Amino acid sequence: MNSIMKHPFAKSVSVNERYGRLLETVSPDDTLGIIINADPDAMASSMALKRLFWRKVKKAFVYHINTIQRADNLSLIRLLKIEQQHIRYMKPSLISKWAILDSQPDHSEDFKGRCFDIIIDHHPVQESSRAAFVDIRENFGALSTVMTEYLRAAKIKPSPRLATALFYGIKTDTDNFVRGSLSNDMDAFRYLYTFTNMNIIKKIESSEMTTNTLASYRLAMERLEIVKETAIVHMGGIDNPDSLVIIADFFMRLAEATWSFASGVYNGKIIVIIRNAGFRGDAGRAAERLFGHLGTAGGHKSAARAEIPIENMPPKAVGDIKGYLLKTIRSFKK
Repeated sequence: MNSIMKHPFAKSVSVNERYGRLLETVSPDDTLGIIINADPDAMASSMALKRLFWRKVKKAFVYHINTIQRADNLSLIRLLKIEQQHIRYMKPSLISKWAILDSQPDHSEDFKGRCFDIIIDHHPVQESSRAAFVDIRENFGALSTVMTEYLRAAKIKPSPRLATALFYGIKTDTDNFVRGSLSNDMDAFRYLYTFTNMNIIKKIESSEMTTNTLASYRLAMERLEIVKETAIVHMGGIDNPDSLVIIADFFMRLAEATWSFASGVYNGKIIVIIRNAGFRGDAGRAAERLFGHLGTAGGHKSAARAEIPIENMPPKAVGDIKGYLLKTIRSFKK
């Protein structure tokens, strides 16, 4: 039985030592369940963890908690033949060990209540993140970088399929190195380039626009408000939270905006996506201060997310969610 780590590894612990500890968390008799909130970085990281545990566990399954509808993400899954299932198809009785990647237990209600054996992430550390193996590199731009370092420590040359996924994971999570990142991200990016199929990367990137995306842009532009270099838009009821990510990123292209807030209501929750391009601002801290007391909130300096169950909202706000959000965001001193 592995002891529980109450804190992630110290920065001084080498990748080789971390990799050795990672292998100690599983045995050949284990069936591993990997849970993710599926985006390119998380999906690539799950592929890497499966490769690291090849022939070291009986079987590994990947389960995602979100509905995947973005055209570019669907293209990524199709072109790279990524094997994963929605969590509703999970059979817990088959799983003996659990891993969570690119997230922590407090990041979503769908993660809570589970005892994870492995936590590997690059978001700010949460107090509840305890497991037999906890590796959280909160200064890294992408978890795909961390997983690439593990592959190199294991002396595993990534296949073109795996390398392409990890390359794209770094590319998207750092927003082509516009968002916060380290030299480690660039080193991993250069290393993976040798094995990456760039034609597939181009195809994935050219698949991000659909007629539904255009409709979302049109509605967002109709509802956009700009207050003191902050673009704010509330989309009301939405079919997919990923649309908010696209909208928040889109409005960061405005010359007048250094902040972008895109919100909507999905499955009984208010989702808020936050982007920041200023020198002093911190999107993750803003999310926690604005919405952390109502639900889950956090992220990086330039990108963050909050999820608020509607039942947690003040009674007066339930009838005017848009008004409440606008007032809250306007009053925040960034």
